[in-house]
Amino acid sequence: MTQVQEKPMYGFHPAAFARKNPEKPAIIMAESGQIISFAELDRLSNQVAQLLRANGVGIGDKIAICLDNHPMYLVLAWGAQRAGTFMTTVPYRLTAPEIAYILEDSGAKTLFSSQKLGALMDDVAALVPGVRQFRYGGEGALDLDAALAAMPTTPIADERGGTDLLYSSGTTGKPKAVDVGLPEDPAVDARHWIGDMIEGFGASEDSVYLSPAPMYHAAPIRWSMAFNRIGATVVVMEHFDAEFALQLIEKYKVTDSQWVPTHFVRLLELPAEVKAKYDLSSHRNATHAAAPCPAAVKQAMIEWWGPIIKEYYGASEGIGFTAVFSKDWLAHPGTVGKAMIGVIHICDDNGDEVPPRTEGQVFFESNRTFQYLNAPEKTAESYNKHGWASVGDVGWLDEEGYLYLTDRKSYMIISGGVNIYPQEIENLLIMHPRVYDVAVIGAPDAAMGERVVAVVQPVDMADAGPAFAEELTAWLGPQLSRIKLPRQIDFRAELPREPTGKLMKRKLRDEYREAAKTA
Repeated sequence: MTQVQEKPMYGFHPAAFARKNPEKPAIIMAESGQIISFAELDRLSNQVAQLLRANGVGIGDKIAICLDNHPMYLVLAWGAQRAGTFMTTVPYRLTAPEIAYILEDSGAKTLFSSQKLGALMDDVAALVPGVRQFRYGGEGALDLDAALAAMPTTPIADERGGTDLLYSSGTTGKPKAVDVGLPEDPAVDARHWIGDMIEGFGASEDSVYLSPAPMYHAAPIRWSMAFNRIGATVVVMEHFDAEFALQLIEKYKVTDSQWVPTHFVRLLELPAEVKAKYDLSSHRNATHAAAPCPAAVKQAMIEWWGPIIKEYYGASEGIGFTAVFSKDWLAHPGTVGKAMIGVIHICDDNGDEVPPRTEGQVFFESNRTFQYLNAPEKTAESYNKHGWASVGDVGWLDEEGYLYLTDRKSYMIISGGVNIYPQEIENLLIMHPRVYDVAVIGAPDAAMGERVVAVVQPVDMADAGPAFAEELTAWLGPQLSRIKLPRQIDFRAELPREPTGKLMKRKLRDEYREAAKTA
């Protein structure tokens, strides 16, 4: 009797754990408590891949997801990965024209969303009628639940590993997509560098990973999928709340997490009795990235959580990567670490290297390449005469090779011919006990070219006014040179931030520039 050889078990993929430990939670939704097991994730993601093929989406085609932190977000992502597609995650807070631009620019064939966003998605459909839409909670042809239920739960015949096609936030213009191409190894269970990285950070199959940020951003979606790849459970917060995050660490015995500096600021603002209330002993790896962290904030977090805090610096372009653990950071406060991928070069405006402790643009030399989709001129601008690539950050290296970031080059203020980086001023102001949030920008100035403006969200809006502005200026005085002191301090009840905490500084700058035109 001839034996039928079973398909070998997947390796670096949640499908492996659907066979090994089918009932283990792959995804836990923080607020609802809904659990999706590895067996369910395998079955549902197969149905997503089958649905894509049934609708003419083939290997190398583009799809998009526009959802809040929905229970099925990661299911859709894994279905797209198994179908060998490029997946674009679209912020659901964008306007219909902004979403339509991303869909058109990426060439997406299919858009997954929810009827919760029905009015917005209807507007998108009117702008890009050629993009096939499916919606959770939708009706008729839009009904994603019904469409998936009609699909087989087995893998598609031409399964192939896909990847993401993520867009920048459009700091200096329309958002652009980073196209790194499909993985060279077509196997869906091929090793992935982010999975290797989190294992290097101490993650394992027994990990429980807390994701407090929106899935449409690069780090949350990539890291959540990386933890699923190694068989770990991902706890997804639908919305960030500082105390609730601590509750979740205790409840689910969270071992690993990833944050942005704004999360740390909100956590530190909790009353002392709340901070001491929860058992955080399971927590062994707290990673942060995405934005520079004020040194005082990080110092306070290490004092509270212990030396479990790790930091990395990189970009969706994948040209380079640095990392630093707490012990080395304490010896080099403010650093984002040493290069783990690529060689760092700090260059002047001519593209020539500068000595240690000299500020310049941060470039990486590596064998990794990328291109911006449909934007060859932007791709060319990212490389200097040596062939080294940069995403526009400014910083400096010390003699040991530790990198310190100053700011984004595009955020630099030129006032009276002097280069001023807002981050330095923001890092000081955020530490004032009566400042809740702050953004520093350059506003047009007839005499100076630009003047430094601080837009402050007070803890209590009752403080907003000239007296508090004078207090902040006096408080900054001993800590900054005179040219860096804000010439104008305005107050807002809220600053424009994405749910991840990323400041949408471009909106503020555009507002002040428009005001200057009409003044």
